Amino acid sequence: MDALIAAVKWFVDLGASAMLPIVITIIGLIFGVKFGKAIRSGIILGVGFVGIGLIVTLMNDNLGPAAQAMSKRFGMSLQVVDIGWPGMSPLTWASSIAIVAIPVAILLNVVMLLLKLTHVVNVDIWNVWHFAFTGALVYLATGNYMLGILGVCVHGFLAFKFGDWFAPVVEDYFELDGVCIPHGDSAFMAPFAVPVEWALDRIPGVKKINITSDAIQRKFGVIGEPMIIGAVLGCLIGALAGYDVKGAMQLGIQMAAVMVLMPKMVKCIMDGLMPISEVAKKKMEKRFHGTKFYIGLDPAILLGDTQVVSAGLLFVPLTILIAMIVPGNRILPFGDLATIGFFIALAVGIHKGNLFRTLISGSIIMYITIWIANQTIPLTTALAKAANSNLLARSPEISALDQGGCPITYILTQLLHTTNVTGLIVIGLLYVFCIVFTYVQYRRKKIAKEAAAGEQAAKD
Repeated sequence: MDALIAAVKWFVDLGASAMLPIVITIIGLIFGVKFGKAIRSGIILGVGFVGIGLIVTLMNDNLGPAAQAMSKRFGMSLQVVDIGWPGMSPLTWASSIAIVAIPVAILLNVVMLLLKLTHVVNVDIWNVWHFAFTGALVYLATGNYMLGILGVCVHGFLAFKFGDWFAPVVEDYFELDGVCIPHGDSAFMAPFAVPVEWALDRIPGVKKINITSDAIQRKFGVIGEPMIIGAVLGCLIGALAGYDVKGAMQLGIQMAAVMVLMPKMVKCIMDGLMPISEVAKKKMEKRFHGTKFYIGLDPAILLGDTQVVSAGLLFVPLTILIAMIVPGNRILPFGDLATIGFFIALAVGIHKGNLFRTLISGSIIMYITIWIANQTIPLTTALAKAANSNLLARSPEISALDQGGCPITYILTQLLHTTNVTGLIVIGLLYVFCIVFTYVQYRRKKIAKEAAAGEQAAKD
């Protein structure tokens, strides 16, 4: 058992950029891809994730201090620091639940595929830490290890279902055929955007408002290019942070670089994935008689879309402003600000790139995220204590918007160990409504698409 635990820890410690190439190579070999081609696909995918990691680090190193300066300038005195997913994921992997989370997640995925409960073939083993986080917090809240494992399974089940439901968005808007995003806040917060899209479509005048970076580029020419938009937003954030002209301009160029480089890194990931994906899909579809399958990947690949990056940059100052109006908020948004695009990426796709609508649904998403993250502060702090983290030497309490603000984690911990009845009822009913609404919309569109395909086949 100790050897197994050590092996799992060694594998996890490789990080996403090394774990995923190994997983992709093995999957390629299982599906009959030649060894050289499988190795090449795995390595180029790893290169893409290293590139994205470097860009995210660039954003963290430069947007993070700007966000802190902005908070001080606005007079925000918030004591609990958001350590972000880079801080929270190692704490989760150090938990006792994480030891079994990977095999449980793989088994759950296989069982759901065999029972035809999902079409998601999840290869993103690294992001199983999201499942483990929910399980770890349930365990800490209840003291019951088996309930913690149940938390892993519930999170995983919903993740794979969201992968199915939002796969058409990933294919139609992001043009990533055969790919889905079942992980993280991107998938779990996306249901809030679905009723917003439906409602805005029915408001006269408002439904015609469509602001995208592409439309800006068409109207303003070179000034509207994503690179220029990134530079302008970077300079604006610098100005709000109180930077001098030099500092604001440097931040502007760095954000322009993000707009240019991120899509190139995403292309690397897709170049590595597609050869394996195509073979895997063909063999799975043949085995399951024409059923379509989706490869489950990290939401980072959605950051190749300029609308997602633009919205992410807009939400850096907006999230700080939202933090000022959330009742009882004690969290200073920091660690997750640079990757705020992860929270709203699928919402951008749901709104078909409309930044006006994304600002509305994204504001709701970030408001709810911050409120929930405040409620889970005792549990995230307990997670850090269990891991003997030195983070607590700097602050007696910690939190993270990523996963710490996840609705399903909050609902499960409250159902099994209720401390806030009102919060459970409000968040629970709202989230269930959004999930049901999302499922109904997904079914309607699926039926309409199948009917249209049938009519076209009859004509042919």
